Amino acid sequence: MAPQERTPYVAEEESHPDSSKDLQNVNLGGSYVNSAYQNDSSDNVAIPKNAENVANNNNNEKPKKETDFDDLLPHVGEFGLYQKILFLLMIPFAFFVAFVYFSQIFMTLTPEQHWCWVPELANLTAEERRALAIPPKTDGPFAHDRCHMFSTDWAKALAEGRTTPDDEWQIVPCDKGWEYNKSDVPYDTIASQLDWVCEKDNLAATAQAIFFCGAIVGGLVFGWIADKYGRIPALVGTNLIGFVAGVATAFCNSFWSFALCRFLVGLAFDNCFTMMYILVLEYVGPKWRTFVANMSIALFFTLAASLLPWIALWADDWRTFALVTSAPFIIAIATPWLVPESARWLVSQGKINKALFIMKKFERINKTKIPEKVLSEFTESSIKAIKESESQSKTYSVLDLFRTPRLRRNSILLIVIWMAISLVFDGHVRNVGSLGLDIFLTFTIASATELPADTFLTAVLDRWGRRWLACGSMVVSGVFSLLATAVPVGGPSASLAILGRFAVNISYNIGLQYAAELLPTVVRAQGVALIHIMGYVASILAPFVVYLANISPDLPLLILGALGVVGGMLCLFLPETMDTEMPQTLQDGEDFGKDQQFWDNPCFPRKSKSDDLQEQYRKRPSVSPIREETKDFIRAMPSAISSRASIRASVRASTRGSTRRRNESQNIV
Repeated sequence: MAPQERTPYVAEEESHPDSSKDLQNVNLGGSYVNSAYQNDSSDNVAIPKNAENVANNNNNEKPKKETDFDDLLPHVGEFGLYQKILFLLMIPFAFFVAFVYFSQIFMTLTPEQHWCWVPELANLTAEERRALAIPPKTDGPFAHDRCHMFSTDWAKALAEGRTTPDDEWQIVPCDKGWEYNKSDVPYDTIASQLDWVCEKDNLAATAQAIFFCGAIVGGLVFGWIADKYGRIPALVGTNLIGFVAGVATAFCNSFWSFALCRFLVGLAFDNCFTMMYILVLEYVGPKWRTFVANMSIALFFTLAASLLPWIALWADDWRTFALVTSAPFIIAIATPWLVPESARWLVSQGKINKALFIMKKFERINKTKIPEKVLSEFTESSIKAIKESESQSKTYSVLDLFRTPRLRRNSILLIVIWMAISLVFDGHVRNVGSLGLDIFLTFTIASATELPADTFLTAVLDRWGRRWLACGSMVVSGVFSLLATAVPVGGPSASLAILGRFAVNISYNIGLQYAAELLPTVVRAQGVALIHIMGYVASILAPFVVYLANISPDLPLLILGALGVVGGMLCLFLPETMDTEMPQTLQDGEDFGKDQQFWDNPCFPRKSKSDDLQEQYRKRPSVSPIREETKDFIRAMPSAISSRASIRASVRASTRGSTRRRNESQNIV
């Protein structure tokens, strides 16, 4: 789970005003302060930071604590019956994103053994045709040429009773199509029907790259819809596009029609699940967000991905498979009647009454009650926050991430590391066909590694930290990938490659969480969106990396291994974010981690004479005795950031609250 966003130190003083009473006549500069006197702007004497608090104390006025949405959750239940229902309602959407992401793999599979089709020899058996018309090969993994054939007068050859070719026969490229040995892919795919082999064997990779181009556009379009019109319209819209384009895929008869449909299906990736993912996380308490964020992937997404190969075998035809995996998307139409709109988004849009109506539904189902005082304070605080937000004229852009040296370095590192993670992950997903084993069984086992990877991450992420865990998992993934090239193809290489996939699963789930914790609040949404889009750009290259297996089966694993090691080592140049306040301003982002050293590790905090350095990995105030005593509810960053999907909306949902707290603290100071 992401570190909790704490209110600044001044805000902490507010919750204990008595502590300032004993110091109200003491000037931090060393002189006596008359609390009844306040310097005019023309005075040269500095006003103490707590002067305003002192004045308030003298007037017996206590600064009022702002009440936000997270203050309501403890009263309705942080993981009550309604939240459990919403958690289970994530199941179909987790299946949808797995179908969108992986189904194209099984639509474009090509049987490894294929050779030129010779219509004149149709009456012969496949072995007889191959022995007579196909040139043999002594090098490579196949005993015959897959892209060339002998050319002769076949009627004459059959009349002569020939069963073997004549060395003087001319060798020409296949000109009448191919025939396939379906022992490894026992059904028709679009690649085998349209003969995407030999000089056309790059078309499957190109179609997959076009899919990711659609994902980039979809992320931008539906991200805007989610912020403008709400999460539910975006969730329904993205799934309906997946339904229409997926069904249309089943009727494609050319590469370009297939590519267009896959581009449109790409619009649905990955918002067809992420919007639901964010909604549920926004309605559960902070201590449950790590569980919901990771276990929804570990259980639901893993189950869907593991079942997908067997659905393809059951369908026994790529068109039927496309229909079966696309038709269920239509049930997203029922979403508005089953899933509530994001109350956080409603509040940000000034629709406070609608947000409270939803919370009343939580009360009814969870059998809880929000005190009227809390509701009135929440309404008052929300109205105030909206007015403050509307009055703010300062705007920030993603370019602000690159204006100062440390923030620029961290931003570039995050982009490069996430691109490496995305490419390695997607490369492992698509390289299962080059491991020398049954692709359906291998894909299932590799997909199942999500469950232990996510479970392991849930247990250790907030103990071991992000930096070393991201580095270690990436390097381990790279090492296993490199070792897979040094062992025989088959069981040994597949086992090592699957272990590499397990390790990169861990890296993938850390990646976006790291970015959201490290980037300043004022540009966090735009920064995370940029990093996520750059990950899609890297994923466009993954099919072509896997395509290199046609040159040498070792090339994809060598590239993935090298990227894993390099990407993992780059993680060590980022600061640790565990148990630290997330940066709010650009200056906070520039200063973040300056007191850390390269070898710092949360498991082995270094000893220092400086109190600040001793507190480097101190637990958050939310678990301190003072916080427990005062019963303050501390905002936690929604753990949607640990998803492998777009989290722009969840980050934006927290931005307004974080800005409000910072402005309030500055006013107090």
